[in-house]
Amino acid sequence: MSDALINSLVAAVEARPDDLTLRLHLAEMLVAAGRGAEAIGHAAAILAREPGDAAARGLMTRALGGVPPEPEKPQAAPAVSDAEAAPRAGFDWAAMEEQFGDSVPPRFARADGQPDPVRGHDDRAFDVERSVVTLADVGGMADVKKRLEVSFLAPLRNPQLRTLFGKSLRGGMLLYGPPGCGKTFLARAVAGEMGAAFLSLSITDVLHMWIGSSERNLHDLFESARGHAPCVLFLDEIDALGHKRSQLQSSMRTVVNQLLTELDGVDGGNDGVFVLAATNAPWDVDAALRRPGRLDRTVLVLPPDGPARAAILEYHLRDRPVAGIDLAAVAAATEHYSGADLAHLCETAAEYAMRDSIATGEVRMINQADMLAAAREVRPSTDAWFSTARNVAMFANESGEYDDLAAYLKKRRIR
Repeated sequence: MSDALINSLVAAVEARPDDLTLRLHLAEMLVAAGRGAEAIGHAAAILAREPGDAAARGLMTRALGGVPPEPEKPQAAPAVSDAEAAPRAGFDWAAMEEQFGDSVPPRFARADGQPDPVRGHDDRAFDVERSVVTLADVGGMADVKKRLEVSFLAPLRNPQLRTLFGKSLRGGMLLYGPPGCGKTFLARAVAGEMGAAFLSLSITDVLHMWIGSSERNLHDLFESARGHAPCVLFLDEIDALGHKRSQLQSSMRTVVNQLLTELDGVDGGNDGVFVLAATNAPWDVDAALRRPGRLDRTVLVLPPDGPARAAILEYHLRDRPVAGIDLAAVAAATEHYSGADLAHLCETAAEYAMRDSIATGEVRMINQADMLAAAREVRPSTDAWFSTARNVAMFANESGEYDDLAAYLKKRRIR
């Protein structure tokens, strides 16, 4: 038996791990070459997907030494007789599964129709956190907080009323708005308010080069969230993961389909999983993701208002040497700035003070002049986003889903 041929098949199986026919052929060749120990893992992988596969069961028996290897055949894998397919009397399959279980790759779905056990905190390292921030730490955003209270928080705090009104502890909300305005921080605050686990998911956690692996990753992430319920599952940049399928290649369309399946839940398995998704481009999100029962509530997250800007500035100056700074005046000079813009403004003001300290040889504090000079240099990054959003609100708002955005643009007189 040529080792080169076997090595080629090993590479092919690694590239196509879900091709059970190819894996079975490789295992047959390994057994014929006297490499039964290697064949055991492949046979176990097949039986994990198809427990009733007679060929795989017979192959496992032969690999374990129950039947001597058959002569090599040039074409297809040899047929397995009923005698070979039957396990040896008294053979301890449970012990073999325990011994060789590590060689079985993560399953996408059990062949017997039963749900997978939750393995997120055992087999894979998902960053399940316990948030220490609450909504009290979020400045402003009164309308957003009100929507979150009605949708998620009030039903959780009032189980009797929840039962009376038939309110389910499941659902999804899409947070959209310009970048840097605190969508991720808000999601963490919701988790902290609920005392729930927090699991953040981005496209890099899902996508994999091998076909089928991305869908399996997505399934495993949702299973981890279900296993840690109550849990806030945060889907960051949902427009990248759930882009319009009409604009995607077939491989990415299956990922979006898998996301839809996970949002629907399996046998009500999403109870206690609160899905919050964030995007800067809601118009690129597949419409199916926003149907009832999925991400069916949409909330606009706007740049922070005056009091919120003052709170953000104070937060970013808390560990810096400052003197004589009027936060209200700086906040008034930074209208339409995002939270990220304000953080950059504080960094720029610190650079001014440090530069002068180096030039004069005397350390001085960050003062009001530094803050106002930084405000003139750092311009709000949200203007570009609102220019794009304006076209959507004016020409693609037939369903009324962007009415909040249109009202805000009218208030700012962006036409």
